[in-house]
Amino acid sequence: MLVKILSSSYLGIEPFLVEVEVDVVNGLPIFNIVGLGDATISESRDRIRSAIKNMGYMLEPRRLIVNLTPANVKKSGSHFDLPIALGIMLGMKFISDYRGILSEYLVMGELSLTGEVRRAEGVISGVLMAKSQGFKGVIIPESNFEEASIIKGIHIVPVKNIRDAVKFIELGEIRSRRIVNSLKEQKVSIDMWDVKGQSTAKRALEISAAGGHNIIMVGAPGSGKSMLAKRLSTILPPMSEKEIIETTKIYSVSGELDEKNPIIVNRPFRDPHHTSTATSIIGGGRIPKPGEISLANNGVLFLDEFTEFDRVVTESLREPLEEKRISITRSLGKMEFPAKMIFVAACNPC
Repeated sequence: MLVKILSSSYLGIEPFLVEVEVDVVNGLPIFNIVGLGDATISESRDRIRSAIKNMGYMLEPRRLIVNLTPANVKKSGSHFDLPIALGIMLGMKFISDYRGILSEYLVMGELSLTGEVRRAEGVISGVLMAKSQGFKGVIIPESNFEEASIIKGIHIVPVKNIRDAVKFIELGEIRSRRIVNSLKEQKVSIDMWDVKGQSTAKRALEISAAGGHNIIMVGAPGSGKSMLAKRLSTILPPMSEKEIIETTKIYSVSGELDEKNPIIVNRPFRDPHHTSTATSIIGGGRIPKPGEISLANNGVLFLDEFTEFDRVVTESLREPLEEKRISITRSLGKMEFPAKMIFVAACNPC
């Protein structure tokens, strides 16, 4: 029996629709996943088997073939666990989708061996895509609920385990979860008020904050350069809802969100060490991911001991500072990451 479940993946930070096709046929009990999945997806076979078994369903010895469409695009991430598991359960007729739920909802979530649905990366990108393409809603891990709930106008179904997902598909029952997130700025422990004196430097930072200008501070060790730079983000205006969604999307894809910080509501402040590589600052890699300049999007990027950074790093900053974005081309395609930040550098006079 052939079953199709809808999910999503992403290239860079841009999501695309993925059809998870599951074919359950008689034959040798082989479990194959095709469609250019990475090692995480290949290893999901054992997680999925154990998760289904530990939820009380007895897997029959059948041949299982899973195809992730489009098959010519590389896919990564553990969030395909849940759609594959549901596809197998539908194919083996453990459950039925007589209400047609799975044609209207995207499904994302990582599985534990016990059948619990764990937090996944890039969920907010999938929610944005589902909304733009007219889907009714998304089925996601409960721990991603606050992150996804900042997107209005789409039904979000949080599930704690496979059984919750089955209840929603068959009966329409969902786990009640109150939205508690707030898009207001959170209080921070530092403030420009802490700085005594330094009137000229503070005036320069005020001008930088007002106009979005980049700034370099030169002074002797201990003169307060780092202290001032760390407080620049506290005098910037609060982020708009659009900026919050854009920044949270970048952090979600990068795996930088957790249950304590599900949404980025304060302007980011990033201060990588001077031994950081060009890839970690600019972004990239075999499967391109955002670098520090993109994680500082709508906030501040601070490079302390600027003269100690590798020349490749400093030269690579030219285009992002002018264009406010970074384009990275790999065999997978061309990806663009936003880099709208205030750049602050500090160094000693000699």
